[in-house]
Amino acid sequence: MTSVLGTVLLALALTGTTVAFVPVGDGASTHVSITGRALMQKVKETCRAVAEAAGYEFKPTGSSPEELVQACLGPTAIGEVSGAKFHSALQQIYNQNRLVDRDFVNSAPHHFNSEAFQEGRGLITEGMVAIKANIQKENYQAARETLGRVLHTLQDFYSHSNWVELGYTEPYISLIRPDLPLENLADFNTATCSDCASGTCPNSILPNILQEKKLTSGYMGIFSATKPKGKCSHGGAADLTSIAAPRGGINKDESRPDNVALHNAAVNAATAASLQLLEDIRSAAGDKDFLRMMGIARSSVVCFVIDTTGSMSYDIEEAREVVYEIIDTKKWTQDEPSEYILVPFNDPDFGPMIRTTDPEEMKREISKLSANGGGDTPEMCLSGLQVALTGAPASSHIFVFTDAIAKDIDLKDTIVALIRSSKSIVSFYLTEGFSRRRRSLRAASFEDYKDLALASGGQAIQVSKKQLPQATDVILDTSTSALVTVLQRARTPGKQETFPFTLDESLKNITIYLTGSSLTFTLTNSAGVSQSSNEASGKLGTIQTVGNLRRIRVSADKQTGTWKININSNQPYTLKITGQSTIGFIYDFVESFKGPHPGYAVLSGRPQAGQPATLMLSVMGRNGPSSMTIGDVGLVTVSGPETFSNSTTMDMGNGNILVTVDPVPVGEFVVFLKGTDKVSTSDFQRQSTTQMSVSKVNIQVVVDSSVEPGKAFKLPFSVMTQGPGGQFSMNARNDKDFPMSYPSSLTLTTGQYANATLTITPPASTPSGTDVTLTMEAKSSSGVDSNYAVLRFSIVTKITDFVQPSCDVVSVLADDCPQDVSKCEPFQWELFANLSDGNGTGIERVSLRQGNGNLTTTSLSAPIIHANYTASCCSQIVEILAVDKVGNVGKCYHSIVRSAGPPALTLLLPLWLFLLVSASHWL
Repeated sequence: MTSVLGTVLLALALTGTTVAFVPVGDGASTHVSITGRALMQKVKETCRAVAEAAGYEFKPTGSSPEELVQACLGPTAIGEVSGAKFHSALQQIYNQNRLVDRDFVNSAPHHFNSEAFQEGRGLITEGMVAIKANIQKENYQAARETLGRVLHTLQDFYSHSNWVELGYTEPYISLIRPDLPLENLADFNTATCSDCASGTCPNSILPNILQEKKLTSGYMGIFSATKPKGKCSHGGAADLTSIAAPRGGINKDESRPDNVALHNAAVNAATAASLQLLEDIRSAAGDKDFLRMMGIARSSVVCFVIDTTGSMSYDIEEAREVVYEIIDTKKWTQDEPSEYILVPFNDPDFGPMIRTTDPEEMKREISKLSANGGGDTPEMCLSGLQVALTGAPASSHIFVFTDAIAKDIDLKDTIVALIRSSKSIVSFYLTEGFSRRRRSLRAASFEDYKDLALASGGQAIQVSKKQLPQATDVILDTSTSALVTVLQRARTPGKQETFPFTLDESLKNITIYLTGSSLTFTLTNSAGVSQSSNEASGKLGTIQTVGNLRRIRVSADKQTGTWKININSNQPYTLKITGQSTIGFIYDFVESFKGPHPGYAVLSGRPQAGQPATLMLSVMGRNGPSSMTIGDVGLVTVSGPETFSNSTTMDMGNGNILVTVDPVPVGEFVVFLKGTDKVSTSDFQRQSTTQMSVSKVNIQVVVDSSVEPGKAFKLPFSVMTQGPGGQFSMNARNDKDFPMSYPSSLTLTTGQYANATLTITPPASTPSGTDVTLTMEAKSSSGVDSNYAVLRFSIVTKITDFVQPSCDVVSVLADDCPQDVSKCEPFQWELFANLSDGNGTGIERVSLRQGNGNLTTTSLSAPIIHANYTASCCSQIVEILAVDKVGNVGKCYHSIVRSAGPPALTLLLPLWLFLLVSASHWL
């Protein structure tokens, strides 16, 4: 790990001109385009299979992710569908794919350089084990992040080795099948390349290597020109070994006049290999969970964090009623939540987190909650919220119910870091009793909840317990698909101010929220029609007042164009305007990195102060990014005085925009975007919800592997400040409360990194696939400046079972099937097979991948599982999947398709010979 951190920092200073399977751009030879093509194709295949099984047609209206999601979710559920979660899933995979070229720039196994074939396959094997274990535990983000890294390494094999020079066009199956040998590898002493003085020879692999089909790869030296005698180099300006004989290089990262055919062959093989790996993951996970990993789901996730102390009986009952109403009223619509999450807390307990896709299970779980104990002390509210923020999908809406201040207020900075990392929106429902308990802990107050809500783009709603049922309408508003924020502002102290905003034709269910006391307002539409705050029902909408919340539901016949709301109050207040629309965006703050394969990496913490801020923006339109024109993009302060920073933009293709903002606003800011919807020719505006700010502190840390239960895992990290040096406190927390050790403080010198190590030890009993979120924070002694890093890693039990389950076809009874398929309807055929996992972990699931018949099996716990498949003679192909408990997948295939002519010879052969020549085989 120390060498990894060193190369991270050194790589930032390197320059290179090689255009590789790079992680940015829109060309045919980038890692992102290869990964994207494979992902889109596999998602389409899976969606089509799900549609066929459910009895509807999978027919996207276009090729954009938005249109694919709409078609995949099916025609029966009405309502708007957002592609945001699918976009986010893709970006998480792409982001981790990029980081391999930054974090592991000098690691031969990560790129299959320097003939590190066994080690490179080991990384793929370890990654696939982690992905499958994560999916089993529903830790989809961890699975996506590992998938991005594994695909990078797999794809590099075809560019950096001589696989395609040997004439192979199909993927090397042994790379994802560790039970199969890696054969015919060139040994250390075997010369593999001839000298290439020009550095761009069409094929410098030695003839005997090609003739003997020996597998080799280029040696790569970023810091040294040393390589074994006679070996090929990777090549390129950053590879020092390429100027040592034999000179040149064999990488096919870029398309040059001398290697066009080889480059294209490498791209095709890398794409096919990516599809092969994705198919294995899909088969192990099942179609439903594979699509959930890819973010193909209705956008809404309902997450409740509920105080269960004695005074909360009324609140729990109201939360229960809200959940029931959401489930009962939104069923069979696109607004039906894709997942339900519940986290109870009191003192000293919090959790466990309950998550389910089954609405009836959520009803049962929330019905079990009861209020008891407490009543005189603050509760573990932030601990419960931490569980929700680390367990819920990114960009979730989390609703916290409590009437007590937070006992664990020391978690506040960690909660802010998790909010910024996950971009989830947190709203608090604070009921009476709050002020009574407040006196017991002076360090915490209502303002802490208000701060967290504002940081996330949520609201802190303070009401009496009797008013709570009216306030929870906000939950029904936000538990919806395709929710976007048009505008959000906060003022402390309050003042009279007018806020203009643009409503476009695509927006539906527009709602305006105001929180604060002693305020009045006037709402005016684009035609000049106004409605004041004392008109509960007017020309522009209906106004509901409850506690410190005013909820304005804009009439459905709203006019598009520029509206404004004038607010007058001398008390603090917040304004938020939302609606439903498929026009939106997602974003990440990024930083550029150099090296052999330069690119952009997502920041784990706050952007650096004193320099421009860079964002990677992905825009979504009704028919994909081509259906909109992007105008202004910038950063804007939420709390006054309002400052808007303009930007320069660069189109990166496929709806991705690189945004550079200079100068960056002082204080907390959000992303603001304006554009034009080409479908309706109306202007729109959108705003991000999560507040961000800059910092002069920087934390560098890389997780390079999964962690084994019961074993200490050392995580080196480095901290630097561009501000005043001195003593900086260090704080680290993990959401599983695993034991950790690290220095409590570091002495920093301006502009220089200080190195340290964190050690975390998961208990030996930790289930494989557990996802751990680690938050690290460095803060100056004055408390003026700080930054954080949020890391995810997986606990994965080391496995030795890589052998697929076996399948033996015992008999096929298809004599009754007519040779003329048009006469097949009245007839059936039958297949009998024995499935076994041998000495492995045991078969966990048997299912049909192809075939419209009926599959039955005996007990899966038996050493030999008897499978019986019956189908109409019209359905002539069957493919059976058998998945063992660690995710090894076997596919049993049989076809009764017959050619015209006499009866097939196999029907006349004895059974043992029939099994050799039949169409049945184990793939």
